[in-house]
Amino acid sequence: MSSLFLLLAVLIAGPASMLEFRYHSNSEMEQYLLQINASNPEVTHLYSIGQSVKGQQLWVLALGLSPRRHTVGIPEFKYVANMHGNEVLGRVLLLQLINDLVRGYRDNETWSLQLLNSTRIHILPTMNPDGFDEAGTHCQYSQGRFNYNGVDLNRNFPDAFAGLRRQQQLREEKREAEVRAVIGWLRTESFVLSANLHGGALVASYPYDNSNKDSELVDGASVTPDNDVFVHLARVYSHSHASMHRGDRCDDSMPFLEGITNGYQWYPLSGGMQDYNYVWAQCLELTLEVSCCKFPPVRELPALWADNKKALLAFMQQVHLGVKGRVFDASGVPVQNAVVEVKGRRNMCPFRTDQHGEYYRLLLPGKYSFTVKTNTLNVPYGPDNYSAMKHDFLLRRVSADPTQSNLPHANLTPADPTPADPTPADPTPTFLLPQKKILI
Repeated sequence: MSSLFLLLAVLIAGPASMLEFRYHSNSEMEQYLLQINASNPEVTHLYSIGQSVKGQQLWVLALGLSPRRHTVGIPEFKYVANMHGNEVLGRVLLLQLINDLVRGYRDNETWSLQLLNSTRIHILPTMNPDGFDEAGTHCQYSQGRFNYNGVDLNRNFPDAFAGLRRQQQLREEKREAEVRAVIGWLRTESFVLSANLHGGALVASYPYDNSNKDSELVDGASVTPDNDVFVHLARVYSHSHASMHRGDRCDDSMPFLEGITNGYQWYPLSGGMQDYNYVWAQCLELTLEVSCCKFPPVRELPALWADNKKALLAFMQQVHLGVKGRVFDASGVPVQNAVVEVKGRRNMCPFRTDQHGEYYRLLLPGKYSFTVKTNTLNVPYGPDNYSAMKHDFLLRRVSADPTQSNLPHANLTPADPTPADPTPADPTPTFLLPQKKILI
């Protein structure tokens, strides 16, 4: 059925009713999203980031006070589910989350108003609709994991840790349609925080998933410059979950202390989505394994939603950690691609301002020195107030050549590498500034 006919059916049907606890087909899910969007246009916007191999739309519902476009100062957040087609609980959880957010907003419930007033939330309930169509219902061993071309989408992203030969191969490889859609999505939206929902274990996993077996390896973990923030984020989800924090093991799974793990320490993987988000899109992403069973029985869905609801909401609130602001030149013009680095956190690709001159740095409370300007910032705990600390930087015009000191932006570096050239940029700022194995 075409989207036009579905939309007509939705408009005839009227406002969305209570969402059933069951597994909705891809067409049913599409109809539900169209219905929610048509009934709540003031806080929702439905858009597609592309199509699957078989041509199914990859629908995203954006929610917020300005759902159609970015608002300066409002961070962008996303949830992605069903990357592996046979790991299906995430689809149910994200549809229920949409339902609750919209209902709460209509009913003027404080928790929903706070989230939607302060955050633009993007929800992609299925990244692999073709795999879902083929999925078996066995708890662990079933078909449907891969996309229609038989590719594991969570091994198909550019990998920052690939060697030079592998880097060249990556440039030449054809990426899967679903992966290309997500990479394009990350280019159009400046996401700050994200999680992708999987199944087959009960744990919050954080980057890195891969390693050069170099200085990033610490006690068997592949540690990012923002490891303290990632551990905090994982704990927020785990300890807000009904049981994840206990670290109970699933069948054929190891126990996890506090219900969290470094991805590489659990098992290394190349081409993962969460590493790509962090390295090239400056978006901190977790992989949330939300159920021991990849395809839980329908009767268990209400309880599983109850287990995860609080955690899903608490994690979204963490997008307000740290500090946010804008970088302006001496004329008050926002500066795009200005490096905003925090002392002691040297990312493979430097964090840069977006097209609006904005930056967002998720940081735990404390004092931090920024290289944009010789400033020390005392960062409070933003999620309590649904807003990171706001701090703008005003830059002087400087140049390597003193005779050219009045040229604006003379020393801005190029944007981050595109997926066609996945080699990380030189992390040195060049903007001259004052200072069994079951596959999971």
